[in-house]
Amino acid sequence: MKTIFSKVKLKGRRIALLSVLVLAAAVGEMLLPSLLARMINSGVAASSESRILALAAVMAAITALACTVNFLSVRISSRISTDFAAELRSQVFGAVQSFSAAELDRFGTASLVTRSTSDITNVQNFLTMLLRMGILAPMMAIAGLVFSAATGGQVSSVLSVAIPVLLIGCGGVILLASRYSVKLRQKLDGINRLFLENLEGVRVIRAFNRQQFQSRRFNEANADYAATAMASGRVTSLLLPVINVIFGVTTAAVLGLGSYYVESGAMEVGSLVANSQYISMVLMSVMMLALVVMMFPTAYACSKRIAEVLNTTPHIQDGSLPLEKRPLRSAVEFRHVTFAYPGAQEPILKDISFRARAGEITAIIGGTGRGKSSILKLIPRLYDPLFGEVLIDGVDAKEYKIDELRSLIGYVPQKNVLFSGDITSNLNFGKEKGTEQDWKEAAAIACAEEFIQKKPEGYHEPIAQGGANLSGGQRQRMAIARAVMKKPEIYLFDDSFSALDMKTDQTLRRNLKAAMGDATVIMVAQRISTVLDADRILVIDDGMIVGQGTHKELLRTCPLYRDIAEIQLGKEAL
Repeated sequence: MKTIFSKVKLKGRRIALLSVLVLAAAVGEMLLPSLLARMINSGVAASSESRILALAAVMAAITALACTVNFLSVRISSRISTDFAAELRSQVFGAVQSFSAAELDRFGTASLVTRSTSDITNVQNFLTMLLRMGILAPMMAIAGLVFSAATGGQVSSVLSVAIPVLLIGCGGVILLASRYSVKLRQKLDGINRLFLENLEGVRVIRAFNRQQFQSRRFNEANADYAATAMASGRVTSLLLPVINVIFGVTTAAVLGLGSYYVESGAMEVGSLVANSQYISMVLMSVMMLALVVMMFPTAYACSKRIAEVLNTTPHIQDGSLPLEKRPLRSAVEFRHVTFAYPGAQEPILKDISFRARAGEITAIIGGTGRGKSSILKLIPRLYDPLFGEVLIDGVDAKEYKIDELRSLIGYVPQKNVLFSGDITSNLNFGKEKGTEQDWKEAAAIACAEEFIQKKPEGYHEPIAQGGANLSGGQRQRMAIARAVMKKPEIYLFDDSFSALDMKTDQTLRRNLKAAMGDATVIMVAQRISTVLDADRILVIDDGMIVGQGTHKELLRTCPLYRDIAEIQLGKEAL
């Protein structure tokens, strides 16, 4: 709680105004029983109709005023909590945007979604209750005790027993319920994770006819969550019966004791009625505080999860070197780089060293899971190496500001991600204010122009979330066109030609080579045909470079490369 309230400040003026309004409403409610007592004692008992009407008019006016003040206080408290939640959600989103891939892997997508949505909503609901009941209840309790003592005398002594019993009963229920708060949030994360996996992998699930298996997995997680929620609900449901029993016994004690004093002449009937209402108000205020406290464990668990996001310092931090002071342009160099993913038992890359110069194409090839894509992820600092240096234009990449470093790079990841919108908005990810001419040039280089022109709305054709309304090859060409739009100094292609046919692959590489100018291209590929014309080919095996050179050189010097070439091209072709 302390963390999120230190990150998002509540506005003092609004809190002060809300406190004044709540105080005014509490005072109005406290005046009504006293006026009722006067009506009974001096109006009803004396059969004074004028007195009754006058007091009834005053009570009606106070009630109307209290209702108006309550309406304003509810509106202000809702505005405060809503603004708080909106600002908190923005800060969580900003924090997630600054995370490196290591932090994203640690939290997980499903958990981050839950923390930024339902967790913040729970904190917002608690804050709304706290601002309304948390301010009102203490005022009502104190005022009720004062008025009860003033009007009831010895009858008020019932509260000395009722309040401790109510606190002990409500406290016990709340403590039992709080045990389930953290468990429920964790189980909700599990449900969200399974749901997200099923949505993302729906095609694979259907292709393998695994719908029933996935349904069983989800149903088991859902049943587990439901069982925990029901256990929590059973404990929480005890609260209302406990309160009702205590209220009933207290009311009976007040009326019984009060009737004795009325009969003996020590108390008037009106005072007894007023005192019973004041005692009910005190107990009600204690109950309201109990409700606020009951929400606290869930809100605390949620705020703790949110604070974990806000307090996480990204592993990758900005440097301070301006881009203008770079000694080179469009150059990438790895010097004895060793890298392991967080939590991995052994490095995925071991002592990697190579240099990619301006205007050259460097290709990386090797078996699956050998670390090829990991090399590319180190260049824009999605991860940092354990040992060694990644030099961009002659300077360690850690010396640059992250935004400036990535402004030099056009990255096409292995999994092509398109965003909902249209073709134009996706292309403009590479260049924010791209013109139609820019779109056409980039699409022509990426061989995407042919299918874009066939769309009914051309460059304004809608794109579904994730590019679901495009084929794999179309998404791949769109992702390449987006990178080309940026006109970067360094192109990174992570197996970005795998969904293309041989003809399109060849045409696209030819277009790219003509358009790249002095830019450096580093590409990961699986097909020998894609890397034949590269200026330099790196052969990766078990996280190490086992061969380096041109296609012809590697056929002579690298057995692994020759094996791959023979399998893909055939011995006759070689």
